[in-house]
Amino acid sequence: MEGNKDEAQRCIDLAVQALAERKIDKAEKFLLKAERLYPTDNAKRLLAQVKSTAGNNNGSNGKERPAAAADEKDTGPRKRVNSDSRNQAPDYTNDQLEAVRKIKKCKDYYEVLGVTKTATDSEIKKAYKKLALQLHPDKNKAPGSVEAFKALGNAAGVLTDAEKRKNYDLYGINESHSGHGNGGGHHGHGQHYNDYGYSRGFQADISAEELFNMFFNGGFPQQNVYMRQQRRRQQAREDRDTNNSSALINLLPILLLIGLSMMSSFFISDPMYSLTPSHKYSVKRETNGLKIPYYVKDNFYSEYQGSVARLEESVEEDFVNHLKHSCSRERNYRDSMLAKARTFGDRDLYRKAQNINTPSCENLQKYLIT
Repeated sequence: MEGNKDEAQRCIDLAVQALAERKIDKAEKFLLKAERLYPTDNAKRLLAQVKSTAGNNNGSNGKERPAAAADEKDTGPRKRVNSDSRNQAPDYTNDQLEAVRKIKKCKDYYEVLGVTKTATDSEIKKAYKKLALQLHPDKNKAPGSVEAFKALGNAAGVLTDAEKRKNYDLYGINESHSGHGNGGGHHGHGQHYNDYGYSRGFQADISAEELFNMFFNGGFPQQNVYMRQQRRRQQAREDRDTNNSSALINLLPILLLIGLSMMSSFFISDPMYSLTPSHKYSVKRETNGLKIPYYVKDNFYSEYQGSVARLEESVEEDFVNHLKHSCSRERNYRDSMLAKARTFGDRDLYRKAQNINTPSCENLQKYLIT
């Protein structure tokens, strides 16, 4: 049944043409044949339209249309109509149909044109001319000839363009590289394409009909090609500008943070001391009260103009607060271990938890007593 799909579509096309010529009986005959070959909703809809038209003409045609209506109800005449259409000779040859089927079975553009991958530009053009005369829809009425002709033109348009041919040799039919697809996956040369996949993917700058006219009429559709190339260049520029603007907008928060951090460095000065030694704070001092060591810069004695006593009070306060936080962490850890030992009834863990040292707490106690 699937093999009759193209023939059924051809009958529908002939029926539409007959309707346009107001040949109702001829249209009905082709639609009935299409329904028998491959039933479709389109054929059913057109057949209903034909019958409706025949009914509307019933009053104006007098006795002629009632006879036709009677024929529709009678299966005998309908069989004779179908028999006549079945015996009607197709308006294409077996060679033309075979040429279309051969294109449909091809696996890559080179096979469509019947050339090797090392073929020269002149060899490709020669092969195109030969096949184009066989497949042009005005000459070849076989089902699928239009799609085969488009596939042939697309193959020639790509393989005669040096850049497109290079990309095709690298990626095969890949719509994501052509810029015309929807981001489909990569397809190699060896993958079989049904429904004339070669007419999509890598697109030529001109249509199949324009390419045919260029080869056989000596003309070249400069205006159409120029306009298409201009639209593509403009679209590429717009996409590039949009990407640049988006990238700049995305970088603005980062640039703003960098700017703020650089500005803050001009207004925030380093602290006068540190509780731990470093390359910047290398000079060791000791407070008079609690004898707590702290570290200052090399230029402390020449740069610091404030009260040393108040500075050392701040040092001692920071040091004690640091011990308090450390002591709190040590006690929390020991308490959590004790709670865990009680929960699981682990005596060994309980003894270990009791023996956990808390040096910060001991130092804090020593300084508080002092």
